[in-house]
Amino acid sequence: MPGWAQPTPDPGRQPAPCLHCPHTAFPATRSRPVARPAPTSKHTKNRSLSLDAAGWLHPHPTVQHAPSPNHDNRPGRAVVSLLVLHDISLPPGEFGGDHVVQFFQNTLDFNSHPWFDNIRTLRVSAHFFIRRTGAIVQCVATTQRAWHAGVSRFRQRERCNDFSVGIELEGTDTLPYTSAQYRALRHLVHALRRRHPIRAVQGHEHIAPTRKTDPGPAFDWPRFQRENGWKPWQMPAT
Repeated sequence: MPGWAQPTPDPGRQPAPCLHCPHTAFPATRSRPVARPAPTSKHTKNRSLSLDAAGWLHPHPTVQHAPSPNHDNRPGRAVVSLLVLHDISLPPGEFGGDHVVQFFQNTLDFNSHPWFDNIRTLRVSAHFFIRRTGAIVQCVATTQRAWHAGVSRFRQRERCNDFSVGIELEGTDTLPYTSAQYRALRHLVHALRRRHPIRAVQGHEHIAPTRKTDPGPAFDWPRFQRENGWKPWQMPAT
């Protein structure tokens, strides 16, 4: 989530990473596991992605569960109707490690890289993190409010965390995303739309345009629209 800003702290609605917005909501812990594969069997390998009643992806070879403490209840009768796409890499531009998941779980060793001092006070999360390989890590149940959007607005409605699902793509604004990521995103979006009445998708840059720039020009919105069957009115305005 490039485009670091300094909005007023809003517990429960913290901006997500590449998020230069200090917040202090929960103390960091180091007892939480980084990520665990969802249990699988020979019957799961050819099954499409799906969500259970609690909002977690069912076991699948491409899925890991890595629960984050950085979430809370959605308000009142909030209905999940929006997808928000982000990008993230920690350190910026480096891929393949567990730093992002550790960051979401409050277990990141901030002394392991000088750049991490920039995010030392942040407590954030996203529902999903899609690696460059197409592997999907789920950190928050879709029935819960993850802290990914921060100060945001969509069609006259503020606080997008209340009614959205946040998906982080491992990447940067300017480096093309991988075919494996688009494929994983397609399967994940299909599962989400079967579980929730999602009516629109936006980039973080569209709901927080003065603070954020992700997923940036590297994201192929026409491809995403074509592969997922979105109508023009459901997509970001161009």
